[in-house]
Amino acid sequence: MDVKNSFTFLEALRKNNNREWFQANKSFYDLARGEVEQLVATLIPIVRGIDPDVDVVSPKECLFRIFRDVRFSKDKSPYKTNFGAFIAKGGRKSPYAGYYLHIEPGASFVGGGAYMPESHYLKAIRSEIFENTGEYKAIIESQEFRKFYGGMYGEKLKTAPKGFPKDFPDIDLLKNKHYAVTHRVEDDFWFSDSLVDDVTGMFSALYGLNRFLNNAISNADKGLRHSLASGR
Repeated sequence: MDVKNSFTFLEALRKNNNREWFQANKSFYDLARGEVEQLVATLIPIVRGIDPDVDVVSPKECLFRIFRDVRFSKDKSPYKTNFGAFIAKGGRKSPYAGYYLHIEPGASFVGGGAYMPESHYLKAIRSEIFENTGEYKAIIESQEFRKFYGGMYGEKLKTAPKGFPKDFPDIDLLKNKHYAVTHRVEDDFWFSDSLVDDVTGMFSALYGLNRFLNNAISNADKGLRHSLASGR
């Protein structure tokens, strides 16, 4: 299994990012997307074996649309030049931490976690880390995790987040705006005979982090439902 047609399509789309070319090459797009769907379909039961909380069953629940939302963007290119899939409880729009594939010539990666969590989820994650620092550090400093992943993706706060003591010894762990990680891969990664096994290894290394994050997110959801039910 590989996604060679997907790469060829994305390389061509990057040079011809307009609706006329896309419509003229719709069958090429369908072939490319079909390859990615097949890969995701293969990975879904593997991920469900790693993480029993994942409940998706079809690639359509996980694959992101290729169409860009250009309403508030200076770049009016109508299409993304990547294929992305998020395998998680609730699918691609889920607030839960999950497992992500990003296929883009020259900029591919495998990763996961919680990207851009909403403010109440972010606060819950930070609280979970604050209250269970040793457990969290054991996960992100483990040999299995560090084999593929380094620090959290994206920007960090410059000061302690609101509601947490500035003198907390591990305050840097609470400053992340995302609790997601990435592992960059070369283009030929997607053409390897060991592709599925390699992705499986990377996703397996993520399970401990996702379980930790999802415990916090789930508790935040329960708290919100309780508040709504009690009318507060």
